[in-house]
Amino acid sequence: MAYKSDETLTVLVYSHDRNTREQVLTALGRRPAEDLPELDYLECATHPAVLKALEKGGVDLCVLDGEAVPAGGLGLGRQLKDEIYGCPPVLVLIGRPQDTWLAAWSRADAAISRPVDPVALAEAAATLLRARVAKRTPAVR
Repeated sequence: MAYKSDETLTVLVYSHDRNTREQVLTALGRRPAEDLPELDYLECATHPAVLKALEKGGVDLCVLDGEAVPAGGLGLGRQLKDEIYGCPPVLVLIGRPQDTWLAAWSRADAAISRPVDPVALAEAAATLLRARVAKRTPAVR
């Protein structure tokens, strides 16, 4: 997939826990896959900060901590899917693999269980970002 060399993708990372946000940023790095542009990050520690960032636009992927307090990423993800037109893909971090039903309820596009597995997170994020890039890139003939 072709992209401009100066293009970047923006990933919003939500968690009340700075360490969780740092784990996500470290796992994804500057580029989760060779065929994707570099990533820019928006770190949000509160529910209102997420809503404000999404109102501005330009977010390509939301990574939400399902265990965040006081507003968990699962409920927030459902709210975003219900209220944000053209909501970017949502990847949730769940507490355990058995919580995938909660991720489905939240309408998340992908879920990764904690602790964060860097390879699984990068693969899931890359899949969602490729789909996002494909939607906004006209086909080359």
